[in-house]
Amino acid sequence: MILKDLAPHRSLNEFVQCYRIVHFGFVNAPEPILKAYAPRPEVCLHFFLRERELVQLGSGPKRDHKFGIVLAGQQTSVINRYLLGKDFMTFNIIFQPTALFRLTGISSFELTDKYLDAELIFSKNIRLIYEQLQNAAGYDQMVLIADRFLSSLVHNTRKDAHRLDTVTKLMINSGGKVSVDWLADESCLSPKQFTRKFYERTGVNPKSYMRIIRFNNAVIMKNAYPERDWLQIAFDCGYFDYQHLVKDYKDFTKHTPTEFHLLESKSPERELNLTSEIYRSRAESSFSLA
Repeated sequence: MILKDLAPHRSLNEFVQCYRIVHFGFVNAPEPILKAYAPRPEVCLHFFLRERELVQLGSGPKRDHKFGIVLAGQQTSVINRYLLGKDFMTFNIIFQPTALFRLTGISSFELTDKYLDAELIFSKNIRLIYEQLQNAAGYDQMVLIADRFLSSLVHNTRKDAHRLDTVTKLMINSGGKVSVDWLADESCLSPKQFTRKFYERTGVNPKSYMRIIRFNNAVIMKNAYPERDWLQIAFDCGYFDYQHLVKDYKDFTKHTPTEFHLLESKSPERELNLTSEIYRSRAESSFSLA
């Protein structure tokens, strides 16, 4: 069983944050198994290599979309995912914040909070990539397959790079602790121009994105260090106080911090004891850069 983030080839770092492999095996677990995915500063391409999942967007019904390959746009609220079957495996490509806009030419706000059949967005050749990943001899070979696929996309990039693309990554590295005026200046844009272009390239406005970054860091920190109290986490992640943290949790998840962490504690990866290493790694990465 594995839950691991892996680096792409260095030539792809401009477009890909990481590859994420999720492989869960269950023997006596009830079906379906709930995983509540809180908003993260991520746009993700999911290849469901074995079983699929039921998906509940907001307060809508649970649905089996029957997509083998899913494109999930920038998320602004919790998505409840219910794992089907006893052998669940996905290979995920986590894009850099503005990469999907550059690769596809599609305005990212059209994909925000969407869960789409990726074959409608990418070339039909993506089905061949899906089959290659299913038949890969191991995780390392999956990474090579993904590298080749991304290299072909990058070769046919639809939109030119902009200074804003680099600045957007700086937002993540700072933990969302920078001003829009500073970001606009670094992008060589007025604040109004920056907000418009940022919305087009990421799918949300800059202030919302910084809230998502800060909130995600709080989720990571609590999962990495569950013994740490909420007030300390609030301060570490750039909140004014505990109530400021509570507001973001309620806005993004409809739960208090404690309630959502309890929900997280029942996630499949925690049940399989796969969380400590990856969350500590993410926490070290996030807070060493912030």
